[in-house]
Amino acid sequence: MLWLSWFAANLTVSMGDVASAWLMTSLSNNAMMVALVQSAATLPVFILGLPSGALADISDRRRFMAATLAWGAAVATALYVLVASGALTASLLLGFTFASGIGVAMRWPVFIAIIPEIVSNAELPSAIGLNAIAVHMSRLLGPVLAGVFLASMGSQYVFLANALLSIIALLLVMQCRPNSKDSTLPGERFVGAMRVGLKHVMESPRMRVVLARTYLFFFQVTALTALLPLVARNYHGAGIGSFTVMLAAMGGGAIAGILVLPYLRRVLGQDRLIYCGTGIYGIASVIVVVAPTLWLALLPMVVVGMAWIGVANSLTIAAQMTLPKWVRARGMSFVQIAMMGGIASGAALWGYVANLATVSISVFAAAIIGPFLFYVLHRLGGSGLADEDLTPVKLGSNLVPPVVDLQSDEGPVIITIEYMVDPTRADEFRSVMKETRRARLRQGAVSWKLYFDISEPGRYIEQIVNESWVDHHRLLERFTAADASLRERRLAFHTLSAPPRIQRYLEC
Repeated sequence: MLWLSWFAANLTVSMGDVASAWLMTSLSNNAMMVALVQSAATLPVFILGLPSGALADISDRRRFMAATLAWGAAVATALYVLVASGALTASLLLGFTFASGIGVAMRWPVFIAIIPEIVSNAELPSAIGLNAIAVHMSRLLGPVLAGVFLASMGSQYVFLANALLSIIALLLVMQCRPNSKDSTLPGERFVGAMRVGLKHVMESPRMRVVLARTYLFFFQVTALTALLPLVARNYHGAGIGSFTVMLAAMGGGAIAGILVLPYLRRVLGQDRLIYCGTGIYGIASVIVVVAPTLWLALLPMVVVGMAWIGVANSLTIAAQMTLPKWVRARGMSFVQIAMMGGIASGAALWGYVANLATVSISVFAAAIIGPFLFYVLHRLGGSGLADEDLTPVKLGSNLVPPVVDLQSDEGPVIITIEYMVDPTRADEFRSVMKETRRARLRQGAVSWKLYFDISEPGRYIEQIVNESWVDHHRLLERFTAADASLRERRLAFHTLSAPPRIQRYLEC
C-alpha cells in the first residue's frame, strides 16, 4: 500500500509537471519563464527541506504524509478551477506550481526515511531501486496520460485527475500502520531537532561529499530537463506528442537502467559509476539537441534516463548508508535540498543562457561545466569515503545514577571524561579526539572541548555539553558500532588500569 501510494503521488507530480510546462509555453514565449516552471516546482524543497525532515523524524509519519497528500489535492483542485474558467496567468501558474512543490517538499523525507526501517541494509539498494521504479513508471506513464488529456480534453483535466489521485494515495496511506518507536524518551522539539540535524550533517565528512555531488549533478542535468519543452517544440515538431514521447523515452531508459545497476555497481564501484554516469549524461544530452529528427533523439534520451538513474540511485544509497536511523529523515532532507537546489539554480541559469543565446548552447555549456566541477570537487578531496557501521549498540554504562530528582528538560548538562595518556603519544591521541569531536556533535551534543592539564603532563579532560538531561540520554541511545570502535581507539591511549573517570554536572 505504501509503494502504491508513492506511485500515485509521483504520478500526480509527473502529470502536473508536464501540464504546467506545456501550459506555460502557451501563456508565455519567454524561455526564462518556461524554465522557471521547474524552479518554482523545486524551490520549496530547497526552502523547506530541513523543517520537513525534522517533522518527519519527530511526528506521526502516517498522518504527516496524509496531510501532504491532502494539500496536493487542494492545489490541484484550485488549478482545475482556474484553467477551466480561463483565469490562469503565467504568474499564477508559477505561484500554484510553487504551492504544489510545498507538498512534495514535505512528503519526500517521510517516505524515504521509512524504507530502511522495512528492509535490511543488504536489501536497501534493491528497495531503493524498487522505489525508483515507482518514480520512473510515473514519469513514463505520467507524460503519456498528461499528453492524452492535453490533446483531447484540455489541461484542466490533468489537474482534476491529479486531485483524484492524491485522494486515492491519501486513503492508501491511512491504511498503513506506523512502526513502534524504539525509544521511550520524549520526542524531540522541532527547533532542537532541526539544530541537531544540521549539526549532524555538518560534522559528517562523507555526508558533505554526498551533498556536494548531488548538487553538482542535478545542477548539470537540469539544463536538458528544464528546456525539454522548447527542445521538443523547436527541434522535433510543435505537438505535445513529441514532448511526451521524449519524456517517456527517458523514463523507459531509467527503468531499464535500474535492472543493470547491480551489475554495474559490482564492476565499476559506486564512485566510478557516479563519475561515468555524469559524463555519459552530458554526451547524450548534447546528442539530443543536435539530432535532426525526433526518432534520432529518442535513443540518446534513453541513455539520458539510464545515466540519470545510475547516478541518482548511487547518491541516494550513499546517503542512506551514511545516516543512522534516528536522524535519517533530516539527513535525507539535506539530500533533497541539494538535489532541488541544484535543479532550481540550474534551471534558472540554463534558462537565462538559452534566452541570451540558444537552447543548444545552454545544453552544451552544462555538458562541459558539470563534469568539470565534479573533477574540481575530486581534486579538492571530494572522493569516496569508507562506509561506517551504523548498527545500534547498547551502551553499557558505569555512570553513577543521580542522587537528586531531575526533570527531562533541565539543563544544560556538562559531562567530563578524564584520560591519562602517555605524553609521547599525545599527537596520536589528539588526532583520535578530533574524530571524537565530530562523532559527539553528530550525536547531538551542543558543544565539545578537550583540555590538557598544564601541571600534570598526560592528563586530558574531554567536555561534552548537552542541551538537557533528556538530550544526554538521547546521546547514549544513538551509540553505533562505529562509535564503539572509536571508543576502543580512545581507550587504547588510557594508561591507568581503572576506566576514565566520568562526571556529570547540571548548570545552576
